[in-house]
Amino acid sequence: MIDIERASKSYQGREALRSITFTVPAERSLALIGPSGCGKSTLMRLVVGLIRPDSGQISVDSVPMTPSTARELRLRMGYVIQDGGLFPHLTAAHNVTLMARQLRWEVARIRERLASLAELVQLPPDLLGRYPAQLSGGQRQRVGIMRALMLDPKVILLDEPMGALDPIVRSHLQQDLKRIFRDLRKTVLMVTHDMGEAAYLGDEIALMRDGAIVQKGPLDDLRQRPAEAFVSEFLKAQRLQ
Repeated sequence: MIDIERASKSYQGREALRSITFTVPAERSLALIGPSGCGKSTLMRLVVGLIRPDSGQISVDSVPMTPSTARELRLRMGYVIQDGGLFPHLTAAHNVTLMARQLRWEVARIRERLASLAELVQLPPDLLGRYPAQLSGGQRQRVGIMRALMLDPKVILLDEPMGALDPIVRSHLQQDLKRIFRDLRKTVLMVTHDMGEAAYLGDEIALMRDGAIVQKGPLDDLRQRPAEAFVSEFLKAQRLQ
């Protein structure tokens, strides 16, 4: 569903990504993890088409990402960022339904979809009329997830979606996301700094360093068969060795 082939990206002469190659099969989830500045968010922006690679190719649902296909492909992807990334001047409901309204969905269809998504992410319906500043961090993130799912995309991208949440709220949201991924059978690519979160939500983990993937596989592979000393060092720093 997501296919990255030898993608590279530089900024002002500094390599942010170095010939990255990997795939995420349909209905599977991959967690990208690594130190700050290793290229995780740059890679995510390439996948969603916000920036273009200097070389290499990104394809989503077998369609190459190009300037002419970017808009079409973005409609097949839902994107969740830290704290929901909501527009502060719109209510929760208007944030969630923004693209559906732009695509001129019928009012009844929008209303029905909004209600089903609120139930899915366990957001009380009375909160949909509030503005982001009137919601807690966890509530804003649930609204952000609803917005990402509104058009029923095949692919969900999550960029540090729970980094700003306290541990209890984060744990509850992780459980809900795992249920949503399983029930909706989405293809998921997520960025996180937390190896425990990566192992819990990802079918596989891709550990990055200096713009390259050091090792990709389940957590047990990283633990038992580290590709290099950095893998063991990273796991030890995360208290997961």
